[in-house]
Amino acid sequence: MSIDAQLIDQRVEGVVGQVGERLQTEIKIRNDLDKLKSAAFVFLVAQTLMEFDDDEAMDGLVEGGGDFGIDAVYFGAPDDGEFQVTLIQGKYKRTMDADGTFPEAGLVKMFDAIRTIFNPAAPYTANDRLKTRVEEIRSLIREGNIPLVRVVLCNNGLKWNADCQLRIDNSGLGNLVKWEYAGPGELIGLLRKKKDIQTKVQLTGRAFVEDYAFMRAMVGRMSVSELARLFNEHGDVLLDRNIRRYLGLTVRVNEQIAATLKDPEQRGKFYFYNNGITIVCTKFAYNALTEKDWIVQIAGMQIVNGGQTSKTIQKIQEEVGLEIGSAQVMVRIYELPVEDEETVQRITEATNSQSPVDLRDLRSNDARQKNLSDSIQPLGFTYRRQRFDPASSPTADITSTTAAEAVLAIWRHRPHSARFASKDHFGKFYDLIFTTDLNGSQVVVAVLLLRIAENKRKRPPEGAPDFLQYGSRFIAMLMGMYLLEGLGTDLPGLTHKNFAQARGLIENEGEEYFRRALTRIATELEAEFGDTAQTLQKLSATFRRADLVEKLRDGKTIAIEVPVPG
Repeated sequence: MSIDAQLIDQRVEGVVGQVGERLQTEIKIRNDLDKLKSAAFVFLVAQTLMEFDDDEAMDGLVEGGGDFGIDAVYFGAPDDGEFQVTLIQGKYKRTMDADGTFPEAGLVKMFDAIRTIFNPAAPYTANDRLKTRVEEIRSLIREGNIPLVRVVLCNNGLKWNADCQLRIDNSGLGNLVKWEYAGPGELIGLLRKKKDIQTKVQLTGRAFVEDYAFMRAMVGRMSVSELARLFNEHGDVLLDRNIRRYLGLTVRVNEQIAATLKDPEQRGKFYFYNNGITIVCTKFAYNALTEKDWIVQIAGMQIVNGGQTSKTIQKIQEEVGLEIGSAQVMVRIYELPVEDEETVQRITEATNSQSPVDLRDLRSNDARQKNLSDSIQPLGFTYRRQRFDPASSPTADITSTTAAEAVLAIWRHRPHSARFASKDHFGKFYDLIFTTDLNGSQVVVAVLLLRIAENKRKRPPEGAPDFLQYGSRFIAMLMGMYLLEGLGTDLPGLTHKNFAQARGLIENEGEEYFRRALTRIATELEAEFGDTAQTLQKLSATFRRADLVEKLRDGKTIAIEVPVPG
């Protein structure tokens, strides 16, 4: 077993200790160490590749009987008629020989699974967790949305062999599916803690340097081959400060980059088509006596914008070779004081204006976020404004993304947007969610109510209706209305002064609120469907619409209405 495989095994054992109980109760993994480690490995891969928290990673796991070769499914809301789907299949062995490659049989199963999942007319049998996700994907497809499929095959050995690659090439799936491998080496590279990167960069032609107060800036250009070399040498640790993760060639922008680099006639114009690369560092140095073609020494290098461009270039060079070296890209290098994290944050925000962007990090220094953190802490909870803020405990931690979802669903009466427009929570919905008068008590209460509904969805009680899998945010919205009735106040009246009373009602009446909400929605769905069967696809579509919200509100107004663009 390689050292990387040993390190991954240690990580997997840690995951078993961390979420083993949840794997047994939520995913129904038997109390068998080998099976737990296999599920924990897929959990680790999802967290590492997609930067998920525990709940997000757990939610997509479908491992178990009736999974037809898929261990995890993750997908997002449609954007411009397309939606991303990631399928993960893991193969984890207790002992791994040095030449153990990803098995061909697993690949064949994945081919069959893809042809089944994305064909709404194809019959299949699956476990309940997988079936819920498949029917939701099919519902999106029936509405005309196009799935962009990413398949991740992972193990604690080696990548698939040449025969498997030939099968992929001849599968007939073509550009519809992008295949990725995640093995011990790849995972350790991503898990490695951020290090202070010291390197040299070869620029091409003339460059411009200007000094500012305690800062310097250099603007020039480099060969795309030089950029690919940097990533081959240092890997994704160059992107530790980048809020954008490489999304694969399924993203339209990356496909355009790849097409330009592969076209000999367009390659030379790449500089004019691309926004370039932004680098921050603690120091750069060069020979100013040289007129051009500087070799720049960089300390503490991080790419804060252009990560997708860089990774796409690296991938295309692997396919095409050095001939793409005639293409050049603009590079901006900013030398900043070591302690000036705020400026790094602002540069990252300013240069990452395209989608998709994790706007949560960009908003983390907003005054409203800081005020919520200060307001929530005295209530006995910790508000995590950024993704990488240290966790305290599962029950006391409240991430800003969870807060946004809970507030939007419960207090702003947009449960459909809470789930299906998550990419906009810190964008166009930000002012609606995080109003200046939103206080910590309102956030915590909303999160506690959503947790009840979500826990029921993840561990449904016996006899629970099918719509629970799709309607938990709608249930939480109704629970919020019942809570305010119990308090005898409206939303502005929910403050730190009656927080203890509100929390007591949640602890004592939460189950009853949930039951009432379930009954209320069931009644509305019976009226909606009549004698028509409530299939999973139809239920999924129903809970993506806003008209159900209006019926459930019974004419009650939202506590605050803020115009939302678009």
